[in-house]
Amino acid sequence: MKDVKHFLRFSDLTREELDSLFKLTSEIKKKYKAFERHHTLEDRTLVMVFEKSSTRTRLSFELGMSQLGGSSVYLNTKDSQLGRGEPVADSARVISRMCDLVMIRTFEQEMIETFANNSSVPVINGLTDQHHPCQVLADVFTFIEKKGSIRDATVAWIGDSNNMCNSWIEAAEILEFNLNISSPPGYEPTNLSESGCTKFFPTPDAAVRNADLVTTDVWASMGFEEETKLRKLAFQKWQVNKALMAQAAKNAIFMHCLPAHREEEVTSEVIDGDQSVVWDEAENRLHVQKALMETLLLGPSKS
Repeated sequence: MKDVKHFLRFSDLTREELDSLFKLTSEIKKKYKAFERHHTLEDRTLVMVFEKSSTRTRLSFELGMSQLGGSSVYLNTKDSQLGRGEPVADSARVISRMCDLVMIRTFEQEMIETFANNSSVPVINGLTDQHHPCQVLADVFTFIEKKGSIRDATVAWIGDSNNMCNSWIEAAEILEFNLNISSPPGYEPTNLSESGCTKFFPTPDAAVRNADLVTTDVWASMGFEEETKLRKLAFQKWQVNKALMAQAAKNAIFMHCLPAHREEEVTSEVIDGDQSVVWDEAENRLHVQKALMETLLLGPSKS
């Protein structure tokens, strides 16, 4: 395969590439809000492959490609040869011959890496069990919008050491901010950054103390539903509520990648409160992914 730039995990982009991407995101969002045309990917096509269900991922990629002047094709593995045993490598070779970008939302990271290794066009990770880099792109951009540079800031991750947590760990290493993680016993991360920017705390109170951002996710991620009852018992003390937010910095903000299970990992009082930026965060998936697709196809912005 020719040298193709993929985005399979957050660490696939350098600090310089991320700075350029966030700048481009801001420009694209401003144009969109001002009803200015930005058709940089006119006549280009995105193929979206879904093995996991989705609301925000499908909307943000499909609408985003349309707003860039291109088009998109939705494929569900149940309705394609991928779901009937065709080797991933063979599907990658065929699909990439007919489009310009591929976004995949699936279970195993190995699947998307195999696809990318056999694709002649850029492949984007829309979510796997191991990583969720597009969401963390949107989260970091939202932080920059609300509070300025994330460098040297403190982010508190409360809950499961899941795909979101993994992408936050990579982001902290690259963008040089402090990441405090707190998870129940048995659910702790095993991949803390060697640079020391990521620290684990046995209690959520200690993790959020003076944090600039508090963020969380559902207790049982997609694919782990059979563990829901067990996890509800284990995670009860890791709920983000008003008392926990009071331990963070006075002007701290709250994020959640959504969908949220209200009154479980977060209370309605917090997610609907003044410190919550979850709706801006959700919208920013659209704009940051437009910048990502444009960057992968056209290269970093020169503006």
